[in-house]
Order: sequence, then C-alpha cells, then structure tokens
Amino acid sequence: MTDMEYRPLGRTGVQVSKLCLGTMMFGASGNTDHDDSIRIIHRALDAGVNFVDTADVYSAGESEEIVGRALAGGRRDDVVLATKFYMPMGDDPNRRGASRRWIVQAVEDSLGRLGTDWIDLYQVHRPDLDTDIDETLAALSDLVQQGKVRYIGSSSYSGSEIVEAQWTARHRHLQRFRTEQPPYSLLTWSIEVDVLPTAQRHGMGILTYSPLAGGWLSGRWTEDATPTSPARQRLTARFDMSLPENQRKLAAVEQLAKVADEAGISLIELAIAFVVNHAAVTSAIIGPRTTEQFDSQLPAADVTLDHAMLDRIDSIVRPGVNLNPADTSYGEQTLEAALRRR
Repeated sequence: MTDMEYRPLGRTGVQVSKLCLGTMMFGASGNTDHDDSIRIIHRALDAGVNFVDTADVYSAGESEEIVGRALAGGRRDDVVLATKFYMPMGDDPNRRGASRRWIVQAVEDSLGRLGTDWIDLYQVHRPDLDTDIDETLAALSDLVQQGKVRYIGSSSYSGSEIVEAQWTARHRHLQRFRTEQPPYSLLTWSIEVDVLPTAQRHGMGILTYSPLAGGWLSGRWTEDATPTSPARQRLTARFDMSLPENQRKLAAVEQLAKVADEAGISLIELAIAFVVNHAAVTSAIIGPRTTEQFDSQLPAADVTLDHAMLDRIDSIVRPGVNLNPADTSYGEQTLEAALRRR
C-alpha cells in the first residue's frame, strides 16, 4: 500500500499529493466507459491522491463531466481540483484563447460540467500570443474575487513568459500565476534549463505532465510501431521511427529499461519517480486509461532514486536536453527569419 506524500503547492499553503491524476484519457478520446473511469478516479482517491487535473477540451467536455460525477456525493471537498481553458471548444473563433470574453464563458461551462461551485486551480492551457497578458490576468483575478476560482496557473509557458506574467501581476496589482504545468520526462529535460529555476524563483508549484513521454517510456513504441490515433499521426516529427531523433529515443529507452530492471523496478516506475524526485517538481500528472495502467503507475510514489542511478541516467540522456527537439509543447526551438541577424 502506497504511503502517499503530500507537498506544498508553491506558496499557496495548499498540500497536494506527489502524484496528480490526469483525466485526459477519460471520455471519447480514451476510456469511453464512464463508470470505469469513475472507478479509476475513486481508486486514486482511496490511494491518497488528492489532486485531479482535467481540461475543458478533453473529449470536448466529457472528461470534466466524468470528474464531476466521480466527485459528487461528498468527495469534492477532499480534492484539489484543477482544470484548464484556452483550446478551441467549437468552430466559433471566440470560443477559445485567453480573452476576457472567453474566460468568463469558459469558467461557467467548466463549473457546470464539473458540478461544483469553485475550481481550486484554473490554468491557461497554452500562452495566448494574441491577447495581452494583463487582459487575461485581470479576467482571472475577477474570478478569484468572485470565489469561482481559488488560484490561477499557467501551462507550457516559457521562462520569459513566466516572468512577464509575474511582472504584470505585480505592477497591475492582479492575481499571479501560482503554478506552471510543463512537460517533463526521462526523454524531455529542456525545462531544467530555464522553466524550472524561473518558476522556483517566483515560488510557483510545478505539476508536470507526460512523464511517460506519450507512451515511449511504457514500452508502447518500438522501431516497427506505427501510431494509429489521428493525434499522433499528425505528430510525424515525434513518432516517425525512421527519423534519427526518434532512433536516439529508442536507443535511450532500451538503456533506461536496463537501469530499471537492474534496480528491480519497472521502466514506468523509474520514469515517474525520476520526475517527482526533482526538487522543483510538486506533483507529476499521470494519465491512465485503465485500472491496470493506474496500478502500474501508482507504485512510483514509493520509489527513490539514489545518486548511482541518477548518474547512470545522466550518462544516457544529457541533463537539460530533449533527445528530440520536437518533443516540447513550446514548439521546436528555431529562429524565425524575421529575428535573424541578416
């Protein structure tokens, strides 16, 4: 039985479990059996997980509805509930983004689907380059004042975007982002360079997503594998096994599996433990689709990596580097023509 550890969520005073249950796979995009998804949520809560993360866009709102059903009947008060907005929710160009107009509507939609009067952590799913950050923060600050939202956070912000948001909040006397949600795994280390230290300087909690690197660290992808989902088929740069960058990932996964095997743990446990053992990380989001997947991920909460294991991992994947530059929510780091020296 896992003895769940709880950690401070930045400087909010809130304590959350070191594993956060992500619900992207509940609904049409993953597990279509609502009752089974609810059983997984209850299983997580019974195991000591008190942190649940969803988003309006997950299965077009279906995930939030499932979470709402799971928390009905007295379990809502014991859960730190997080959701996100920004992604398109239909064809209307104004039903997306981080404008005041959409935020005011999006939060009401999420509250209705979740069946709750408040959201503990309301996050911008991605930076909105078309909207002034003070416009977004002002709208979110109003939600906090109204009691509909307790705290606000960002997701997939770069270091400079984190600083700009913090500076704007301070000088405009607005609510500031208290958390950041970045991608982090044994194959994607780039946030160690700037995002993590920047967030730490500003006292932000970090809840990382995709600790299994989209299935690469669960043994799902091999040299002969071909993605079947439309989403992964669009991500050619990340899943085309003929590319040198993905060949490097396959080689690294093979070596990392040996490290896990010699330590007597699964590669899944090694991958999740690697994330939550970083001093800057508050909680790692796990996203099981089935009960079996949840049961394979939960034991990672009890795994501690010693210096020798970390040294071996560092020799396989260089700290601060993504083996494939395309494996980032920020887009591949390339210099736009307009910004070049000549």
